[in-house]
Amino acid sequence: MVAVDLVRALVATQFPQWAGWPVSRFASSGTDNTIFRLGQDLGVRMPLGENGVGQLELERRWLPALAAHLPAAVPDQVAVGAPGLGYPHPWAVYRWLDGANPDRLDDLAADLADFVLALRDIDAGGGPVARYGGRGGSLRGRDVSEWIAQLADDYDPALLTAVWQGDRDVEEWGGPPVWVHGDLHPANLLARGGRLTAVLDWSCLTTGDPAIDLMPAWLAMGPDARGTFRELVGADAATWRRGRAWAFSVGLGAFAYYRQRNAYFGALGKYAIDQVLAER
Repeated sequence: MVAVDLVRALVATQFPQWAGWPVSRFASSGTDNTIFRLGQDLGVRMPLGENGVGQLELERRWLPALAAHLPAAVPDQVAVGAPGLGYPHPWAVYRWLDGANPDRLDDLAADLADFVLALRDIDAGGGPVARYGGRGGSLRGRDVSEWIAQLADDYDPALLTAVWQGDRDVEEWGGPPVWVHGDLHPANLLARGGRLTAVLDWSCLTTGDPAIDLMPAWLAMGPDARGTFRELVGADAATWRRGRAWAFSVGLGAFAYYRQRNAYFGALGKYAIDQVLAER
């Protein structure tokens, strides 16, 4: 647990222009960082491990170039702090983005489709390349058997395996790599007044198969909104099925791992599993 007093001291020591500003912990379902509010206009992100540190580096390297082309705000780093006072990681100060995490994405299907398409249209030359089996990479390098085994008391393992293999083995992406966020779900989105205002947590940012950014259709939409989203993003049959496979695999992993650790992500995973099974 990162203490408020530690954050206050790090800010005062390394960024004296903000010394004395109020610091408060911000409640978040995230697992890689602890978030603090700094005054009214800034936030402080404190990584809890290497995943959070990698996120800071990815966002610093790529988001300034992507931001101008996107229809919603993205994290904007204004300062990077160094380890100190017993805290072992780099950390960062960001501009505060207003909005709230939506419970569901049905009402945001059109805005989310616009965002996905805008990101996909940005020149991906020189961007990070998805690894085999990783987000944006080939599904055929992804192994979900351990998660399926862990869920044997909740679902028929043979059914889960058949559903997974059926979508995993469809035609692979044959086009050029495109920019993908890789982790679109409600906890990484902000909305206000029924509109998408910001997209957060770019730790999975890469270039590769666009199917990964179709995941939210099963993670947090019902059938009607899912159909609208598919039509607006223009997904062909194979890409749509790969997107469903991604949602299913992420759902399996989230439910298996988080159901005893993080109620929000456990429920998100179960919802995705149930939505995919309902389409079979």
